[in-house]
Amino acid sequence: MKEKALWINQIKGLCICLVVFYHSVITFYPHLHAWQHPWSETLAKCWVYFNLYLAPFRMPVFFFISGFLIQRYIDGVSWRESLGKRVGNILWVLALWGFIQWQALSHITHWLAPERDVSSSANAAYAGSPGEFVQAMLTASTSLWYLYALIAYFVFCKLTSRAKIPMLAGLALLSVVINFLPTPWWGMNSVLRNVIYYALGAWFGTPLMTWMKTFDIRRRWLPLGIFAFAAVVLWFMRTPLLLSLLSIFIIMKVFYAVGRRFPPSENSLLNVVGSNTIAIYTTHRILVEIFSLLLLGWLSAQPRSPSVELSILLFYPFLSLLLCVATGMLARRLSQRVAGDILFSPPRVALNR
Repeated sequence: MKEKALWINQIKGLCICLVVFYHSVITFYPHLHAWQHPWSETLAKCWVYFNLYLAPFRMPVFFFISGFLIQRYIDGVSWRESLGKRVGNILWVLALWGFIQWQALSHITHWLAPERDVSSSANAAYAGSPGEFVQAMLTASTSLWYLYALIAYFVFCKLTSRAKIPMLAGLALLSVVINFLPTPWWGMNSVLRNVIYYALGAWFGTPLMTWMKTFDIRRRWLPLGIFAFAAVVLWFMRTPLLLSLLSIFIIMKVFYAVGRRFPPSENSLLNVVGSNTIAIYTTHRILVEIFSLLLLGWLSAQPRSPSVELSILLFYPFLSLLLCVATGMLARRLSQRVAGDILFSPPRVALNR
């Protein structure tokens, strides 16, 4: 990988870590009820709220980077080649891992928590029949909705690339309206809310990158502070658009500045993680379900010492993140060496390898 792109890849690594962190928290802490240590309940709530506060810093920059990296496919590559490389590959991973997650989580729930009622969970991974599974996948009601979004965003941005400015205004309005008039499908709401960030990267990524690199925070701290204040106020009014845009700017500015001062290497941890985002993304949801159900069952089987309970609540997200990242990278390595990477590439591409 070219050195100039390493800092961008490191941002991808940060984003996938935040995604794993998010799922680790929501599958564990909200399901805790009995407490042995007086600080345990407070700590659990802190993790839940901290997770919510990270939302503007998680998916928006992920989608901006994703759009930025496919710019040349928008105007410079034919539909035929684009559909094969940008749509076919992702569609294969979405369909394959959607099915794997569905089967895995269904069996995991049956084995580890048979009393658990998941019939009301609007997620393809908990579908009760093939028909429900297909419907949930088509409406983005899946833990893999990021892959669904990548396909839909690319097709949309390529189709509408000749009307960038009016379309961008419409996408900004959509990102606000969807918070107050959501669709019946939670995944689709996320897809519609985040499309503007992908479009910004795909349509205007290069000039925005140039502007970001030359922006002098020390000289323009006042307008930046006013923008940040307005962004926070609107965020409390259920309109995170400005705060998400600010988060993209801050994260990219920080990584670019640090990368210039301390040039990253291909073997740096975040770069290696960023090179395996799809593998980590597709495998981690199964793992966090296993971890949470096992740990919840262990904690509820009999009272544990308050110090043990507090230690688990304090460090669980970090341990889960470490195991999920390591497993995802191992899965990718095994897929490449044993099966031509068929777990993350279409059969035709895997056979060629």
